[in-house]
Order: sequence, then structure tokens, then C-alpha cells
Amino acid sequence: MIFFTLKIVLAAIIIAFASWLSGQNPKLAGFIIALPLVSLIAIVFSFYEHNDVEKTILFTKSILVAVPVSYLFFLPFFFAKSFNMNFFLIYGTGLGFLLVGFFIHKYITNFL
Repeated sequence: MIFFTLKIVLAAIIIAFASWLSGQNPKLAGFIIALPLVSLIAIVFSFYEHNDVEKTILFTKSILVAVPVSYLFFLPFFFAKSFNMNFFLIYGTGLGFLLVGFFIHKYITNFL
């Protein structure tokens, strides 16, 4: 239970720091969030918790596939001005693209 709580606190600190930093320096905050910090931490936690190299390798392969697929979320933000979209429409469309991305990820990872 202590290990689980530690994982929650660490993830919360990273997210809270990045969201705070986005008000001070959005470009730096975006760069920090783009780093695989969460993946690095989650991979170590996963191996430590399960002590299974094969599962950890499969986990990292899934992350490798998921990262480019997850970029689909950001596409509506690039075209928002062209289509005169409000924030909630942009965000909702991005979530819809993520749903499509989930099925792409699921299809690709079936071959791993």
C-alpha cells in the first residue's frame, strides 16, 4: 500500500508541476511533458512490482506504439483557427481521435 501511495504522489507532483509551469513558461512545460518521464517511472515501477522482464518488455513496446498514436489528440489544436473551433470542440474532437487511436494501438500491439 505504501508503494502504491508513493506512485500516486510522484505522478501527482509531476502533473501538478507541469500544469503550474504551463502558466509561467508554456514552451518549457510542453517540453517537460513531452519527455518520457512518466514512462521511465512507470517502467521501473512495473518491473519492481511484478519482477517480470517479459511483461516489462511488452509494456515498453506498447508504450512505443502508443506514443505516436496518441499524437492524434493534438491534431484538432493545429486546425482550430482554420475551422474557427472553440476549446471544448477542439478538446472533444481530440478525445474522439484518441478513441480511434486506441483501436489502432490495439490492432498494432496484437502483432507484438
